[in-house]
Amino acid sequence: MGQSIEINVGEVLVKFNSPTIGKISFKELGISRDDLSLTGGFMRIAFELGGIGTHDFVAVPTIEVSYEEPMGETHWQCDFNNETLVDKLDHHGRSTIILLRRDRLEKLEQHHENILVLHAEFPSAVHIDVENSFVELFK
Repeated sequence: MGQSIEINVGEVLVKFNSPTIGKISFKELGISRDDLSLTGGFMRIAFELGGIGTHDFVAVPTIEVSYEEPMGETHWQCDFNNETLVDKLDHHGRSTIILLRRDRLEKLEQHHENILVLHAEFPSAVHIDVENSFVELFK
């Protein structure tokens, strides 16, 4: 696959070396359940897109995060190159879908560094279901 991961304190960094077409689960990215067992309720996943040249994004880039425990209200923020694309509350359930606007990604795209960061704040400890969580960015 065209990516590698780094697990740092408080963050999972996914580095794309080439576009990965279609939906790719967090598990396929190399993220394990233990990597995303969030005892403090905070999650940060960064997708570094800088190493792959020109991007050909899907019509609606999507990140879906499923969790094992039912959650109350969760806060989600998604930034691309330090500009907030999404800042929303999601109400009660076992998953959240983040839909991004391709035109905004293309407008903010740079030649050297392109980092998409997903932040989440859960009301309690949570385990992310890595098999049913995915990202779909490229066509």
